[in-house]
Amino acid sequence: MNTTNVTSYDRFARQRGLVPTDRLAHTATTIIGVGAIGRQLALQLAAIGATDIQLIDFDVVDLTNVTTQGYTMEDVGLPKVLATACAIRRLDASIHITTIQDRYRAKTVIGEALFCCVDSISARTAIWRSASRHCQFWTDGRMLGETIRILAATDPETFGRYAGTLFAPSDAHTGSCTSRSTIYAASIAAGLMIHQFTRWLRDVPVDFDTTINLLAGEFTVA
Repeated sequence: MNTTNVTSYDRFARQRGLVPTDRLAHTATTIIGVGAIGRQLALQLAAIGATDIQLIDFDVVDLTNVTTQGYTMEDVGLPKVLATACAIRRLDASIHITTIQDRYRAKTVIGEALFCCVDSISARTAIWRSASRHCQFWTDGRMLGETIRILAATDPETFGRYAGTLFAPSDAHTGSCTSRSTIYAASIAAGLMIHQFTRWLRDVPVDFDTTINLLAGEFTVA
C-alpha cells in the first residue's frame, strides 16, 4: 500500500513545465454541454488543476450515457451538471464549481476560457453570437462517429475564421454531432481541446482547426 501523505505531495509535479499551474489557477473556465465531450473535458480540466469550473447543461443522464459519456449507473436520472460536479469534487474538493441546469443564456456570466461542447450548429451559432465577446479563449469540439474536429480561437484573426465554420444547419450532417459516438473518441476530442487550452496558457499559438478520422488514420491541422 502507498503510504505517501497526500497532503504534502504535489499532485502537479509530473506536469510541471507542460501546464502553467499559476496562470491556470487564475483562469475561470466555462463548459457549455457536459455530454460526450464535455463530461470528459470537465474531468481533464479538474485533473490538470483548473480551480474555477462552470458547467452549463439542461439535460439529465440516461442509460446510453453510461456507455458513451462516462457517467455511472448511479448517475442515471440526475442532472448532468450535478453528476459531473460530484465527479470533480471526488477528484479535488477544493475546486470551485458553478452549475447551471439550463441552456446557455446570453445574460450568463462566463469565464475567460470557454469550451463549447454542444451537439448542433444552431446551438453553437447562438452561443457564439453572444459568448465570443466575453471570452479570450474559445474552443469547439465536434464529433460524429470516429471523426473528430477541434476548432480553437484566441485572437481577432482566428475568431473571424471561426465564424466561417458556422454553416447553415441544413448543410450539417443529419442528426446531432454525438448521435453516433464512443467514449474513446470523446476522450480524444476532450484531450485535444485541453491541449489547445494549455498552449494558450503558455502563450504558444493554437492550432485553429484539427481534424482526426480515427478509422481512416488521418490527422490534419490547419
